[in-house]
Amino acid sequence: MSSTVGGVERVAIVIDQAAAKRLAFGVVRGQAAVTAVAALLGFALGGPHVALSAALGGAIGTIASLGMALMAFGGKAPSPARILGAFYAGEIVKVALAIVSFILVLKLTGAAPLPMFGAYMATFVVYWIVLARMALPALSSTAGRARA
Repeated sequence: MSSTVGGVERVAIVIDQAAAKRLAFGVVRGQAAVTAVAALLGFALGGPHVALSAALGGAIGTIASLGMALMAFGGKAPSPARILGAFYAGEIVKVALAIVSFILVLKLTGAAPLPMFGAYMATFVVYWIVLARMALPALSSTAGRARA
């Protein structure tokens, strides 16, 4: 949807909340799968301690994203301001969960930092790949409208 106000085209962005929710929880599922692969790879390359460290690192990324998704989509958010507030709150929860989890895991488990952070980064890459795949069609349709 677009409208022209004072010679300036304004584009309204419509968000399909059900699709966004499926996408958010799809990211969490993808991160859980990457965590399992990282743990199996860790086991094959370095044994049980490396596998556990990778599993813990991946779990931190996955749980943080799950917390964000639950905050963003857990309640009903009828207004755009509430939706935006829920996403900001979700991001804050995500960062807080990751920080607290890293501190606890490092202090309590003796996890190997390299496989732990490597698996965490792998879950982070899943997040960015999904965002990029979602954004590319939107950007190409916007560029097409600009050329027309």
